[in-house]
Amino acid sequence: MNKESLAKVASDIVASSRGILAADESTPTMGKRLALIGQENTEENRRDFRQALFETDGMEMFISGVILFEETLEQKTSEGTRLSKILESKGVYPGIKVDKGAHPMDGSPSEKLTKGLEGLYERCLDYYKLGARFAKWRAVITIGDDMPTDECIRANASALAKYARACQDAELVPIVEPEVLMDGDHTIERCYEVSEKTFKTVFEELDNEGVYLPGILLKPNMVVSGKDCPVQGDMNTVAEMTVKCLKASVPAEVPGIVFLSGGQSETEATEHLNAMNMMGDHPWALSFSYGRALQQSALHAWNGNNANLETTYAVFYHRAEMNSKACHGEYSPSLEI
Repeated sequence: MNKESLAKVASDIVASSRGILAADESTPTMGKRLALIGQENTEENRRDFRQALFETDGMEMFISGVILFEETLEQKTSEGTRLSKILESKGVYPGIKVDKGAHPMDGSPSEKLTKGLEGLYERCLDYYKLGARFAKWRAVITIGDDMPTDECIRANASALAKYARACQDAELVPIVEPEVLMDGDHTIERCYEVSEKTFKTVFEELDNEGVYLPGILLKPNMVVSGKDCPVQGDMNTVAEMTVKCLKASVPAEVPGIVFLSGGQSETEATEHLNAMNMMGDHPWALSFSYGRALQQSALHAWNGNNANLETTYAVFYHRAEMNSKACHGEYSPSLEI
């Protein structure tokens, strides 16, 4: 592995209050998004919406990397330009989702284990040749009755570590994504407990695999109440407990933490990130790797019609700018349009 190159890409991605657009929805998931605006799940619709985001003038001031689905990495505009080349021309790193999804775990089918390690190194070499410079693998941890089990946390942590090592050996920066889901009625304290245990286990496994920490990014959940919990943690509680959890579990060598939005609304995701960065300096940059929380309003503005591109550009630009301000702790709800 080229440690210098990996560290540069990882640091670049979280430099200057920029973050990541997660545009790596699988084809079925993208179909659910398009259904919200009454559009068919066609390759053309998937391409046109993503192209609108990538072509937004000035998005590169706030977005440093975009995670792509495999289809999108080689997809071309109607004029024949690869979508990834649009990103490269703006100085934005193309990334790639490499996992094969979370599947019921043997021995505990209510829990999930992410698959995709077979042939991963070879795939990563191919993705690098196609222009990808970072990758993503998502593990999901469910809180429920007698869950998560130690076996589930350890198995997912081990897979994340093996993925990260394969990426680094192929010169891709791995985004390590252990997501403790907000599904359920658990308290914010329970989320904290599970998150800390999960993150600590992940870093144990990364160490076991010899993963170079300055050349990774962590993409964790925030510490929040389960969405069905009658008592929801307020903004400051979420920020304080999330930072406390990360300080207890994430080594300082990691250059950046890029949060997932995990079902939060666009403004909630921005407010929580802002509150954390208002708390002062942290050992790592705190930034974003949002999907829905960057795209939702833009999707509705586009509405399946390229006649709406100017509005789509403006809405996406605004959302990206708000999250960039949150990386400085300079966001305010009064800035919303």
